[in-house]
Amino acid sequence: MELLITTLLFSVGFNLAMFVPAYLFKTDKLTDFSYSLTFIAISIFLFINSDQNLVHQILLIMILLWATRLGTYLFIRISKTGKDSRFDEMRENFWKFLSFWLLQGVSVWIIMLASTVSFGISDIQFSKIHILGIAVWFIGLLIESVADYQKFKFKNNPENRGQWTDVGLWSRSRHPNYFGEMLIWVGIFIYSSIYSTLPYILIEIISPIYIIILLLFVSGVPILEKRYNEKYGNDPEYKKYKENTNLVILK
Repeated sequence: MELLITTLLFSVGFNLAMFVPAYLFKTDKLTDFSYSLTFIAISIFLFINSDQNLVHQILLIMILLWATRLGTYLFIRISKTGKDSRFDEMRENFWKFLSFWLLQGVSVWIIMLASTVSFGISDIQFSKIHILGIAVWFIGLLIESVADYQKFKFKNNPENRGQWTDVGLWSRSRHPNYFGEMLIWVGIFIYSSIYSTLPYILIEIISPIYIIILLLFVSGVPILEKRYNEKYGNDPEYKKYKENTNLVILK
């Protein structure tokens, strides 16, 4: 319980500290960077205060690989675009912008619940069952990485200006990167919950459920679907693309 409270305070406090320069300089370059950096900082803190056994070492590597890859990609993307249109209506509004950073801090803490509990468990032995969690995590990481690369390459090709991404994995899902992200945290939950008791499993399962709900119904899919519908909704080819392509799950 102490670890849960400590990581909550750190996650919220860290994001509030990053909010200050973001608001003062009206910049979006700190937003996604701080998101990934919070995961990195919390996971390293938890590892240092754990038994640092093989299970903990692998879990740390899993989180660091994901966070470093995602943070680097998002930082490169925002450096090229200069701003994130999601914040156009809140960047100038102190309370709206602050509420976003508070939500981000709380969200990181919730998403890290399974990992936090796992780092707090002693005398864990690596078993074959852990491999299942690693496999699901790796598939998710691979899908998310490939999807991000394909979209970034497509969007930065002048010939595709004003077009929606429909190449590679994006021809099989309208949001393959989110599908990969969901698998990543399902995999980490599977990996983390193997030696947990039922009460702790009920806490840990909040992690994948939360990220799935967040992406499907709050900050991910709904926002992008609305934007694409407004931009391409009258295009017969886009309507055809929507009809023939799954929303999230690859087919």
